[in-house]
Amino acid sequence: MALTKEQIAQRIARELKDGFYVNLGIGIPTLVANYIPEGINVVLQSENGLLGMGPFPFEGEEDPDLINAGKQTITTVPGSAFFDSAMSFGMIRAGKVDLTVLGAMEVSEEGDIANWKIPGKMVKGMGGAMDLVASAKNIIVAMMHSNPKGESKLLPRCTLPLTGVKCVKKIITDMAVLDVTDKGFKLLERAPGVSVDDIKARTSGKLIIEGDIPEIQF
Repeated sequence: MALTKEQIAQRIARELKDGFYVNLGIGIPTLVANYIPEGINVVLQSENGLLGMGPFPFEGEEDPDLINAGKQTITTVPGSAFFDSAMSFGMIRAGKVDLTVLGAMEVSEEGDIANWKIPGKMVKGMGGAMDLVASAKNIIVAMMHSNPKGESKLLPRCTLPLTGVKCVKKIITDMAVLDVTDKGFKLLERAPGVSVDDIKARTSGKLIIEGDIPEIQF
């Protein structure tokens, strides 16, 4: 069975380490805030000017003035700080963010990412993605393995306008966990009930398979 968006976020949360400063992109990445493991201290940063973001609020407890960069209502944790977006981008460009989790439309086997524009469709702009991919120490992509047409989003080369080049380190999809290596996508784990052959069929880029591939455990 393919993973739900919540399960993708839950698996990504295991990549967080104590003391990390983390930026969560729009879409599936924002759900990671709900699954931070107990016992580790992670500071979530939002490019609209917030350090110390908490999980999403419960229904009826939303504060319309408290939002993330994707305009979703959020909560804060004790010790959180608010500031202007110029300072926030200063943090990003200075390399103060340890991990960035982004959604993507395409990722190449070399770690290029396209996540902001489909030609012919109106977009509001790139947002902070280009700064994040250029400055973060580690980039993890959270996305579906295939697009709505059933076509692979893991490609030899991206076909859409790029956001960043050779920057993605790991990809977690609804089908698999993969490292981006200098030889291609290395399959690390597979979703429960999803076979290696299923993943091969949905991966257009070079797929490296070594030994038995364990299922993702929850």
